[in-house]
Amino acid sequence: MTIRRTLIAAALSGGLLITAGCAGDDLTEDDDSNESGSGGGGTVVLASQSFDEAALVTAMYETLLTDAGYDVEKKLVDTRPAYLSEFPGSVDIVPEYVAGLGDQLNTDANGENAQPISSSDLDETLAAMEPLLEEKGITLLEASEAASQNAYFVTQEYSDDNGVTLLSDLEGEAVTLAAAPDCEGRDDCEAGLTEVYGMDIELLPLGYASPQTYQAVLDGEADLGQTGTLDGTLDDQGLVLLEDDRGIQPAQNLVPAVSTEFLAEHEDVREPLEELMAALDNATLGELIARVTVDRETPEDVAAEFLEQEGLVG
Repeated sequence: MTIRRTLIAAALSGGLLITAGCAGDDLTEDDDSNESGSGGGGTVVLASQSFDEAALVTAMYETLLTDAGYDVEKKLVDTRPAYLSEFPGSVDIVPEYVAGLGDQLNTDANGENAQPISSSDLDETLAAMEPLLEEKGITLLEASEAASQNAYFVTQEYSDDNGVTLLSDLEGEAVTLAAAPDCEGRDDCEAGLTEVYGMDIELLPLGYASPQTYQAVLDGEADLGQTGTLDGTLDDQGLVLLEDDRGIQPAQNLVPAVSTEFLAEHEDVREPLEELMAALDNATLGELIARVTVDRETPEDVAAEFLEQEGLVG
């Protein structure tokens, strides 16, 4: 289906965030029935962040676990620390991203100035996380090949006219970057673009994949804009991602994070969640996210239809 730019702008006006039906950052409500059994049912509490992509994947978890006989409580909050303070504990399962979880656990354990433990290599990142996960009481199931990373775009016209398809094609250039305010100093953003790619960056703090960031690049106010690798709106806006050919983006593969104690008593959650991870890749997930962010279908409806089509629920 062809998507008009005006529809995209309207759909993205919320900054790719779900604003209705999301819980706040208080995870203490309605958690008094978190009882464990030997598997095959009971109550399970999911928590995740409230942006569209995370809400969609969480809806997939919810549908799978409901189909497996669980009474699912779902809580969407604004930030990862908001649910990690309750996980494990009143939260049992979290749809996570490998590097994001690993670096947050590392920061929590070793302070704000701790060097990131993540890298672009999935296996190395998982190995570095092992002691932190064990100490926290979290088990990671098999990760998906689908990975949601920061990414950077230019206009298709600029790419064609200047032969720019890789981030390294901008080495030595003075570049105005429209991105999230926290881009400054980050290895996967301003610091990486400066130190690894040799760009001279001027940062415009207009937001991550925000309407303002898209428009700044389209209008020529910015040369480069920040979004994610699963952004399905770029083609219709005349924008194109540049390849991170020097690997400043860490391994942000989707992965189910489960309370080790909960998993020991509910081993039956492993199979459906790992089957979901195996069914997802970047192209598939990007199309599903576009149905939420652009077509304004609900995450629950998109999740249910996809899982039925894949034969993951009966």
